Amino acid sequence: ALQTPSADTACLQEVAVPDELPEIIKEYTGFKVSFNPLHHVPNYVVWELTGDEANGTEPRDSKFKADKDVYGCPTLDDYRNSGFDRGHMAPAGDMKWSTQAMSDSHYLTNMCPQTRQLNGGRWSTLEQKCRQWAVRDSALIIITGPILSDELTRTIGPNGVSVPERFFKVIYAPFANPPRAIAFIMPNAEHIDGLESLTVSVDQVEAVTGFDFFACLPDAIEDTVEQQANFRDWNRRKR
Repeated sequence: ALQTPSADTACLQEVAVPDELPEIIKEYTGFKVSFNPLHHVPNYVVWELTGDEANGTEPRDSKFKADKDVYGCPTLDDYRNSGFDRGHMAPAGDMKWSTQAMSDSHYLTNMCPQTRQLNGGRWSTLEQKCRQWAVRDSALIIITGPILSDELTRTIGPNGVSVPERFFKVIYAPFANPPRAIAFIMPNAEHIDGLESLTVSVDQVEAVTGFDFFACLPDAIEDTVEQQANFRDWNRRKR
């Protein structure tokens, strides 16, 4: 049987990306962004969400802002009247444990153009599920972003911010026994069916993005959890 490893959560937040992918790493309070200055959106955003953090009480800050320290960061003008939401990758709802983390989550380096149907629909539903799962499982490692390997033909704003066609979310429960993972790929559009229909394995996300997740896990654990795609098992109330 797989045993829960002594989880090095910092190591689990390392993501290997293809050498040719433009990447600026920026550490914020509560999350890390791999920013793509060519597309003006993140390659991915990663954070650990603990059960305590998921129950934070910090009021929501809604002051979106550019990060002038990151080359290629979009401006507020890029999103204005674009028809797309400023879609959080690391959600503000996960940052209610800290005033600074809440503020940092509103940097445009943490945003992608999302349709209102996705941002207010299945994307939001999954964010809420993650907070429930973090409470149940003590902590989650969450990695999310646009699928930039797709052919991207739409842009918004003066800077030409790329509009993703799809997004991924990879989730790992390091303290579950046995440890487990799950992943999702969502179209940047309305999706009527439930989250189960969007469930994929971590392996499938790796195949489509070219990224490598959780490489520091022992091979037997990494191989097992990255093949999993069982939404109903994940969604059980108790373990």
